Amino acid sequence: MQHLSFYKRHRRCARAAAVSLVAGCLMACAAGGGGSGELKLPEIETPARWSTPDGVRTSARETIQPQWWHGFSDAYLDGLVAESIDGNLDLRIAVARVGEAGAALGQVEAGRLPTVSAGVGATVQGARNPMTGNMETSNSYSTSAELGWEIDIWGKLEKGVSARKAAYQAGEADWRATYLTTVSRVATTYFLIRSLDEQIDLQQSSIAAAQRIYTIYENQHREGVGSNTPVLRQKAELNTLKRRLLDLQREREIAENAVATLLGKPAGSIDVPVAPLRETVKLMDIPGGLPSDLLARRPDIVAAQYRVLESYELVGEAELARLPSISLTANAGGGGNLASTSLSALVKSLTFGIGPSINIPIFDPKLKAQVKSREASARVSEEQYRKTVILAFQEVENALVNLGSRQLQKRELEEEVEHLRVVARQTRAQLEVGIVTQLEVLESERRLLNSNQSLLQNHQQILVDTVDLYKAMGGGWSDAMLTLGES
Repeated sequence: MQHLSFYKRHRRCARAAAVSLVAGCLMACAAGGGGSGELKLPEIETPARWSTPDGVRTSARETIQPQWWHGFSDAYLDGLVAESIDGNLDLRIAVARVGEAGAALGQVEAGRLPTVSAGVGATVQGARNPMTGNMETSNSYSTSAELGWEIDIWGKLEKGVSARKAAYQAGEADWRATYLTTVSRVATTYFLIRSLDEQIDLQQSSIAAAQRIYTIYENQHREGVGSNTPVLRQKAELNTLKRRLLDLQREREIAENAVATLLGKPAGSIDVPVAPLRETVKLMDIPGGLPSDLLARRPDIVAAQYRVLESYELVGEAELARLPSISLTANAGGGGNLASTSLSALVKSLTFGIGPSINIPIFDPKLKAQVKSREASARVSEEQYRKTVILAFQEVENALVNLGSRQLQKRELEEEVEHLRVVARQTRAQLEVGIVTQLEVLESERRLLNSNQSLLQNHQQILVDTVDLYKAMGGGWSDAMLTLGES
């Protein structure tokens, strides 16, 4: 009990000394700086509104749901997207990186906790007694325990934790950006497959029409009515159409391999059933909202914001590292003869010590250099943030321009197809009364097929542009999921 009372008195004295040291350091270093201040993101000029072209229909901002691709009304596409979310390797890598950032955060947070270490040692000594000639031994032991705790007076450790927390949150935003990119790639590649299905069907119809024209020319040449030139020209046309058909089939297989990779499966392991694009995938309205919404909704912008915050906190940590550091240390130890050790003897042998220690970096050029290095990194983060935002505005505007132009083209193509459909119907009627030849009928049908292919490609491009716009505007993440400062 005497040892315990002595320890309590010693601890009170050490605590009073630590308080005096802390107060003195606060007075000496009040002008020394410390934190990086309140976060203020770089100012960027934001347009008042999007320049939505004529013909582009927008939906209310509230209609942008997390699973926005359901608006295309294609159950097979929904299934592919669900598989990609589970199996895509880029997403798995992004998840692993979030876990890595979380582990780093936990490591830094652990640095604020006290450390305790303990040790036990034993010694055996032997010597021969010169009087008796016998070997005599003595056994002894020693015990020790140490406690160390850096007192975060200036908030340096807190700055380090805040920086790693911002890095963790940036990693989460990176995962959301990868998620959005994966969904967009699955959708656009799927649209390509469906478009190729319909193009292959139209190409086969074009080959059949060209084959009929070729037969007519060949019959005319055989009967001596026409020369060989139209026959060879039409034969070359058939070769071109068949070569294009083989190319379309090749492109479809490659697109299927791309989808398999996006799902995290080996190439050639999936077989997308054949279906026409325009009957399978429906057009949908594009998202609305203001340009300022982009700063809070788009994952890569949010990630850039968190990296600016991380760089600011690291600057603050480096500045605070130039101030004195105060640690509280304690140790305890004891020893004795192993042969006579008992609990009471062990307690009586214990000695205690506790006291603060202070480290004042009077001259350390590395600390000043570290501040400058982190300030330079902060400027890089600021410029990267500006670039990310500016590119995001460009992507949205480009997608809107593309959509507006393609919607106008769609109207023209629909009128063109309708006119050519009437012409094809009229030429078939005129053929029955002998006004036109079979060649004129087949030629009008070929022009109709070509216009139909252009309309199909236009439909696919509108779908792709819609996906690009949803991606450019941040998809369907809610503000609560992507607000700077949320943990």
